[in-house]
Amino acid sequence: MNELLNIILRAIFTENLALAYLLGMCTFLAVSQRVQTAIGLGIAVIFVQTITVPLNQLVFNFLLAPGALSWAGLGHLDLGYMRFIVFIGIIAAFIQVLEQVLDRYFPDLHHALGIYLPLLTVNCAILGASLFMVQRDFGFAQSLAFGFGSGAGWALAIIMFAAIRERLRCCDVPRGLEGHGVAFVVMGILAIGFLGLRGVAF
Repeated sequence: MNELLNIILRAIFTENLALAYLLGMCTFLAVSQRVQTAIGLGIAVIFVQTITVPLNQLVFNFLLAPGALSWAGLGHLDLGYMRFIVFIGIIAAFIQVLEQVLDRYFPDLHHALGIYLPLLTVNCAILGASLFMVQRDFGFAQSLAFGFGSGAGWALAIIMFAAIRERLRCCDVPRGLEGHGVAFVVMGILAIGFLGLRGVAF
């Protein structure tokens, strides 16, 4: 249990996909103009990561990894090179389900997210979590914890960023830094703050 909690806390703070690895920046910058929209996208990312990372772990270990097909007499096959296309396919399927649910029950949020919701299919933060899972050789429970933690960390980062950007609209920003300029400065400061937690033992 402590190991799983450690994985979640590290994924949220010291290995934050947005602020430590700078993954998913296109969506991160585009949808962080309003806190309400950022919260909606953050919840969507948590849902997608929590489901797809452990599911991709099962698919990789039982179908794609070297020797995974021993049960079918094909243990000599190594289909690991197909993990990119398979992972993206699984992610795309769940995002389609999520999009239909939001369109049916939360139409305002679906409209606010617009094109960025289907773009989560090719968001490098979503795919990156599954690739990190393979690289670190996580089991199913570890993958579940890492999926939730990485999604929660990305959501925390975009919500904090959106809250700061909303406040910046009321501030006098120096000429030349308006818009994305000051946004990049704020993102850099947030990233430095999260990197400062690397010495903390969870």
